[in-house]
Amino acid sequence: MIHYQLRCSKQHEFDGWFQSSTVFEKQAKAGLVECPECGDVKVSRALMAPAVSTREAEVRAPAQRAPEPPETPTASVPVPAPGTAVSGPMPAHIRAMLQRMRAEVEKHCDYVGPTFADEARKMHRGESEHRGIYGETTPAEAEALADEGIEVARMPWVPRAEG
Repeated sequence: MIHYQLRCSKQHEFDGWFQSSTVFEKQAKAGLVECPECGDVKVSRALMAPAVSTREAEVRAPAQRAPEPPETPTASVPVPAPGTAVSGPMPAHIRAMLQRMRAEVEKHCDYVGPTFADEARKMHRGESEHRGIYGETTPAEAEALADEGIEVARMPWVPRAEG
């Protein structure tokens, strides 16, 4: 494995581990390496300080093997129940993903604002053309839409990505 210090075109720096330099180059060229802060896929290797080992350092700190992971997991990560708030800052890669989702929704759907529930019902009844829409609705309105058989999805609406 090779460790690289990476930088996106917006100058955010982050680490990446790759099987080889060829794998990094292929993934970066295909747009598969992305900045966890802003989602930018224009990523390049940044300058890194080399790790130089000396005989003196080896004598003072003998190498220790990392413990082998168990073959079967012994612990699980608790998953909060739907609708439960999770405390703490949002991880950068999640924020970047949500920013990309927001950009796609804004690019391909019509904003209908607080009339979302009414517009969804009109489309469901065939009173207006079917198209992608987004807007605001209360939890009670969203539940009423679901009870009427109208599928809606909620997503956290994060601030737009810079740039």
